[in-house]
Amino acid sequence: MKLIEPHIATLSTAKDWFLGRYGLTELDVTAALDEIFQHRVDYADLYFQYARSESWSLEEGQVKSGSFDIEEGVGVRAVTGDKQAFSYSDDISREALMTAARATRGIARNGAHKSSGKPIARAKSRPVREALYAPMDPLATMEPADKIALLERLEKLARARDPRITHVMANLAGTYEVVMVAASSRFASDVLAADIRPLVRLSLTVIAEQDGRREQGFAGGGGRFGYGFFDAGKLETYANEAVNQALVNLDARPAPAGPMTVVLGPGWPGVLLHEAIGHGLEGDFNRKGSSAFSGRIGERVAAPGITIVDDGTLPDRRGSLNVDDEGNATQCTTLIEDGILKGYMQDTLNARLMKTGVTGNGRRESYASLPMPRMTNTYMLNGTRDPKEIIASVEDGLYAVNFGGGQVDITNGKFVFSATEAWRIEKGKVTYPVKGATLIGNGPDALTRVSMIGNDMALDGGVGTCGKEGQSIPVGLGQPTLRIDGLTVGGTG
Repeated sequence: MKLIEPHIATLSTAKDWFLGRYGLTELDVTAALDEIFQHRVDYADLYFQYARSESWSLEEGQVKSGSFDIEEGVGVRAVTGDKQAFSYSDDISREALMTAARATRGIARNGAHKSSGKPIARAKSRPVREALYAPMDPLATMEPADKIALLERLEKLARARDPRITHVMANLAGTYEVVMVAASSRFASDVLAADIRPLVRLSLTVIAEQDGRREQGFAGGGGRFGYGFFDAGKLETYANEAVNQALVNLDARPAPAGPMTVVLGPGWPGVLLHEAIGHGLEGDFNRKGSSAFSGRIGERVAAPGITIVDDGTLPDRRGSLNVDDEGNATQCTTLIEDGILKGYMQDTLNARLMKTGVTGNGRRESYASLPMPRMTNTYMLNGTRDPKEIIASVEDGLYAVNFGGGQVDITNGKFVFSATEAWRIEKGKVTYPVKGATLIGNGPDALTRVSMIGNDMALDGGVGTCGKEGQSIPVGLGQPTLRIDGLTVGGTG
């Protein structure tokens, strides 16, 4: 089998974990794949996963909840044409593998499409690169008592920031995940790949009260490293950000309504880009023709200057992976370049059916889930404008600094997003905060309305989770400051 793996030590660890512990060998893995290929199957894979996770929650100075979970098993998939057969088991044994293999190979007997004979295009081979993150167990990087103490310090910092803070909730979570993928195809070399994925996250929610009014603020961060990342400086930053957001909203006035110029801040406001545009650039939606971007490769879909990438290779980032959940190396994929649509994010199945290359975007929530083309870290590249210049150019508009929830219809790109922090812009100056602002529009249309792009691109702090078809995965996002003309704002004023 061809090894796609940044460090041989990682593959050795995964093989010891999934094979050695259960008395299996690589020959048993090969036998399961061969069993599937007893019938006409284009592609098959085995996805082994072990995940150990914990979560600690502090509220009002007390530990309100704590959880510790272990998940382990193997998913077995067979693909013929556009059809997939899938089974999974939490029993990792030769008998379980063979039973699952026999169950999935039936796809070839049930009216499966005849293969096109087109080889599965994999990511281009590249020199062995450095691992994007250390293969550590983050849960072991701090003692339980110290984890609670960290949450208590964060709470005290938030409360000390302002007497109007009446409630504080903090959460610390971590996951240690080991995955191994064995894949075989009628057209390409067999693949054996592995990854060890640490992931941590710290979040803070505060509530401020004044004159009978209650407002909320949120902050946090994380990534693929140990708990030591959350040092005194990070705690101070999170406390300040959450408290400032809550206090700003205490003084907020009703938001205006109607079409206006909107300036989006850098970093987390990229969630609008992720939802309203990113999902529409995933391969499955475009293969099926259900995306507003379907069939538009080479066309102008955004204003000049807009370049959007999906990059799974950023060190230590929440959305990064050494290899995706099909064993393909992740990469930086240009989706839109200078306003022109260049490509989509692809997993193995959709890349083959669309006759293009995979991009390392095959992702799944767990061994009990089918992989789909999903985002990793999706963001817009820098422009040339100073953010102050962008604000100064707006006579009358809205400055959206932070967002909460939203809804998107990927078939037409229509979206509705709620701003958790927004400000009025009057005569080129940010004047006062507003409450209840929602942004309403169409993703592809909004891209054409971008008139100024800042030079201050920032990624989010490392808290993003993306949902699709019931599966949730960690992702990253970001953007520079943007000016969008003629965007509809729903408000209360």
